[in-house]
Amino acid sequence: MFCIGCHLSSSAGFLAMGETALKLGATTFQFFTRNPRGSRAKAIDPDDAAAFLALKEAHGLGTLVAHAPYTINPCSKDERTREFALETMADDLRRMEYLPGNCYNFHPGSHTGQGTERGIALIADTLNAILTEDQHTTVLLETMTGKGTEIGGRFEELREILDRVTLSHRMGVCLDTCHVSDAGYDIAADTDGVLAEFDKVIGLTRLKAVHLNDSLNGVGERKDRHARIGEGTLGREAFGRIINHPALRDLPFVLETPNELPGYAAEIALLKEMRR
Repeated sequence: MFCIGCHLSSSAGFLAMGETALKLGATTFQFFTRNPRGSRAKAIDPDDAAAFLALKEAHGLGTLVAHAPYTINPCSKDERTREFALETMADDLRRMEYLPGNCYNFHPGSHTGQGTERGIALIADTLNAILTEDQHTTVLLETMTGKGTEIGGRFEELREILDRVTLSHRMGVCLDTCHVSDAGYDIAADTDGVLAEFDKVIGLTRLKAVHLNDSLNGVGERKDRHARIGEGTLGREAFGRIINHPALRDLPFVLETPNELPGYAAEIALLKEMRR
């Protein structure tokens, strides 16, 4: 199954998101676990979660990707900010047990002047504090652009985090096409080469999801400005190669393009046409 979806608002509940995804022609979706720029989390309705799981099973929806809020930074120099990240992520993982077997993605964070090595150590410390052997969620480090003091712009940085996590088998990586291009990996022109580098440094078995985003920037500009599919510097043809690549084709693909629902439906239809 071609597992393709987009980012949906979780405010209406899991069942409503599932129904919306199906109307858009999607076979998966991504959602924020709580307010993306705040700390509040809507209480989970167990009946709604159960109804969604029944819908998911009935329609063969694929692996979901939950996204942590943008406000967390587990490697901040501010202790309270780090505590907030730990508390939020731990709570999110508890909440994800209502939807077992899916993924929880987060931005590794910015070291805020402490240095990359210190930042990596703090991120790993947070993960070691929240991961449990009996959890049913795979936690994903997202590939980033590397702008400012952001960690995750190089594959080596993600590998260092993974190497420091005790329950590393509960971890994976989400590859963002805009981010890796902005970070200097020319995934549009050299898809095979970038994935070979990923495999060499991290290992393709760690790759669990892909964010499909075109970019308004050139390779290596480190600005993180998403564009609709085919309307940026990566170009439409590159996404055909990405979604059909043997190392990627069976992963969940999630659109994070600047769109409303009709735009997502059009992009999902376009990508389905490009699927071989």
